Amino acid sequence: MMATRPPRAGSRRCRPRSTPQRWRVLLLAVLAGLSACRPGSAEELPEYRLKAAFLYNFALFTEWPVGVGPVLNLCVLGKDPFGADLDPLQGKHVGERSFAVHRLQGLDGVRDCQVIFFSAAALGSAWQVLEQTRGAPVLTVADSPGALDLGVALNLSVERDKITFDANLAGPRGGGLKLSSKLLRLAHEVRQ
Repeated sequence: MMATRPPRAGSRRCRPRSTPQRWRVLLLAVLAGLSACRPGSAEELPEYRLKAAFLYNFALFTEWPVGVGPVLNLCVLGKDPFGADLDPLQGKHVGERSFAVHRLQGLDGVRDCQVIFFSAAALGSAWQVLEQTRGAPVLTVADSPGALDLGVALNLSVERDKITFDANLAGPRGGGLKLSSKLLRLAHEVRQ
């Protein structure tokens, strides 16, 4: 075991931030940086690779109830717009949990999902999914106009060549989820 030296007289030791706190600050900075990225630029990342990063950060900056197990099932409902851009999230750690990526063509299995992304084609079934998952710890995300009006929690959009998002807090609260205030500060609109 290595001994540590006591601090010299007059010297100040800063208490280092805990590792999870440091990672959260770093990831918040990344999320803020991603929101400024232009999806259409050839030099920058494709739109759905950026949106996959947003999905990861949405899950990371959500406080999940204790009853949620060690795996967060990230489900894409309907035609998958991400393609291979979502695959790097498979097995990626989200705090003490990890992601398992699933692509669902129908409503079978939505009750096993903790994060549901509605493709534009599947948005019409949002009310059915929200009804099936009512009261469960499920974070719903879309990237279609009017998604918040249907009850989806987070909606990604592209404005002035930048990816932004809006939040509807009614859904997450009902399932015992808490979205970080740091995350909500980056939202374009927050509905209570």
